[in-house]
Amino acid sequence: MDEFEKMISGRLYNASDSKLGVYHMERMALCQRLNQTLITDQAAIEHLKEELIPSAKGNDLGIFLPFYCEYGSNIHVGRECFINYNCTFLDDAPITLGDGVMIGSGVTIATPCHPLLKEERMVTEYPDGRHDLEYAKPVKIGADCWICSSATIIGGVTIGAGSIVAAGAVVTKDVPANSLAAGVPARVIRQLDEKDRINVWQTYQENKIPRSLREKERG
Repeated sequence: MDEFEKMISGRLYNASDSKLGVYHMERMALCQRLNQTLITDQAAIEHLKEELIPSAKGNDLGIFLPFYCEYGSNIHVGRECFINYNCTFLDDAPITLGDGVMIGSGVTIATPCHPLLKEERMVTEYPDGRHDLEYAKPVKIGADCWICSSATIIGGVTIGAGSIVAAGAVVTKDVPANSLAAGVPARVIRQLDEKDRINVWQTYQENKIPRSLREKERG
């Protein structure tokens, strides 16, 4: 296995490997080109977006720039996902978004991990040369999730379909489906249920302020 293959499979890899470094630089340069493209040039943005994130092709991925990532090729998106302004995806390990995932502004998804002991974390001379040994853990976000602004999701986490991660939360553990998670570190507050319904179409047609049954019960 080369260092890239080790990286995406969760094994220790040498982050200072020259071949990996060249590819890393190429992908970050592509991300920079995307961010420097005028918003009025949507054709160029679409082309660069699909070059950076190949899984975006044909999947109607929406991105508000700027957007930052390390590789892009390790980001896998389903249909009609949306990523708001100023998000950072550190995709050393795969980041997978199911259909309809909404990512709020300023969200960070960080898959890289470093050894905890300083003597293992630092760049070191080993028998076959100087190595910067790291590893990464994948992140999976199920269909129809909403990750609110400024949340952080740590490598190794799976978020179940239909869940919401509140603004500013730091998710270090799995979140079950149809849950509301909040806090630092994030914990599951409750399950989402019918009391959260706001009858969007009727409320829109009647031009009323949206309030869920739960909010109405609170008065």
